[in-house]
Amino acid sequence: MSSPRQRLHKNKRIVIKIGSSIIASHEKGLREERMAEIAEEVSLLRSEGHEIFLVSSGAILCGMEKLGLTRRPKTIPLKQGAAAVGQSRLMWAYEKHFEKFQINVAQVLLTREDIADRKRFINARNTLMTLLEHGILPIINENDTVTVDEIKLGDNDHLAAQITHLVDASLLVILSDVDGLFTADPRKNPEAVLIPLIEEITPEIERIAGEPGAISGTGGMATKVQAAKSVAAYGVTTLIVNGTAPGLMQRAFQGESIGTLFLPKPVRLTSKKHWIAHSLKVKGEVVLDAGAVEAILKKGKSLLASGIREITGKFEVGDAIRCLASDGKEIAKGLTNYSASEMILIKGIHSSQIEKKLGYKSTDEVIHRDNLVILNGA
Repeated sequence: MSSPRQRLHKNKRIVIKIGSSIIASHEKGLREERMAEIAEEVSLLRSEGHEIFLVSSGAILCGMEKLGLTRRPKTIPLKQGAAAVGQSRLMWAYEKHFEKFQINVAQVLLTREDIADRKRFINARNTLMTLLEHGILPIINENDTVTVDEIKLGDNDHLAAQITHLVDASLLVILSDVDGLFTADPRKNPEAVLIPLIEEITPEIERIAGEPGAISGTGGMATKVQAAKSVAAYGVTTLIVNGTAPGLMQRAFQGESIGTLFLPKPVRLTSKKHWIAHSLKVKGEVVLDAGAVEAILKKGKSLLASGIREITGKFEVGDAIRCLASDGKEIAKGLTNYSASEMILIKGIHSSQIEKKLGYKSTDEVIHRDNLVILNGA
């Protein structure tokens, strides 16, 4: 039986995330030579039958050079200005380098709302798949020029995970400025050892990954591991590889032990439940009694009002809320059928009493099982 490494080349649809430091720097702007090499590598993958989507950072760094900034901007308007200047320059460079290989590119700018809203999520998917059908290479980035929240996050690792789900890819490749996940930070500890294979992302692995915070980008190994964890739930493999050197992706696809490979979970979430678990921002929380926790975790039941003890947050019908056990442990996340103000009135009562309490009843279930996702570790 072939190893996971030997099966990498069988992944047809691939999302490749390119970190800022791979293709740009504060001092010199775009690294044109590396971009040309990446274009050649992607061209080769496409010629071998792979369908590629690029998620590219670098717009703000590129814009900094044009604006004459020596430090990464801290204010939102300056970040947005740098992104606006850098985005067009970044796409022009990609277009120029891919044109050598007769590959047309398209810029796709997305916001959190495009992914969190189910209709816009599906519309974005249709757009990307149409580009793919016409032989166009989509190059995707967050719409940093207008979206405050996205710049605050500054996390294209998360975006790449979302795109992987959006286009139903089977492999996420993250090009980083390090060789993969090490047992410690290799820049600080010379005895750090590369971890070549991770079968499951445990709390220990997350601890090793540490906190977000790279020098050039705004992510770090922690965000990359979280991206791998997110797509693993959808049955997707992740490869983190050093993107500063040419040819490593091809060598990895040939079976060499390069970078860190994260294996997917054996049982994958449905597309809708993955969207609920990983794409939606939580608007509130409910604390459940022991009976409700057992019904959700062990009996596969929906959440009823009778099992709710406490409510926090301001949320409306259709928002995502988190379900907690009495000790504060997260057990589930789901889409609520009642607003916070309604839930305050109906918590702890039987479903048959909801109409009497509110004057109406939308449904018996506060969160229906079909819209409820059990969280890892619950």
